[in-house]
Amino acid sequence: MQLIAFDYGLKNIGVATGQTLTNTATAQAPLKAKDGTPDWGAVKALLDEWRPTLVLVGLPLNMDDTESELSARAKKFANRLHGRFGVAVEMVDERLSSFEAKGEVMARGGPRDYGKHPVDSIAARIILETYLTGG
Repeated sequence: MQLIAFDYGLKNIGVATGQTLTNTATAQAPLKAKDGTPDWGAVKALLDEWRPTLVLVGLPLNMDDTESELSARAKKFANRLHGRFGVAVEMVDERLSSFEAKGEVMARGGPRDYGKHPVDSIAARIILETYLTGG
């Protein structure tokens, strides 16, 4: 199964691709967003290129399992993906994925390395890996 994961954000939307044959995921270039709205043409191009069986969208929950304003916006983004492109979409708990991604970037060389390793797409890769491992 081919998968795409999105780490939804207001300025950037992280992107990762992966598949279930080898249970691997790879960070891709993030999408720019304007107040959470991506260039839908760029999203279509990604979906056309990768032809995913399933699209994953990170659900940013608070540590006490409650939802935030960003949770509602991530769900709206997921609904739009499904509505515009007819793809199967599943929400994945993404608590701490951005924190983990920032830690990974720091381990690779710190903040000066953010350009080479976009945190948003690393977070999307972590979301996809969480899905693949059943976590």
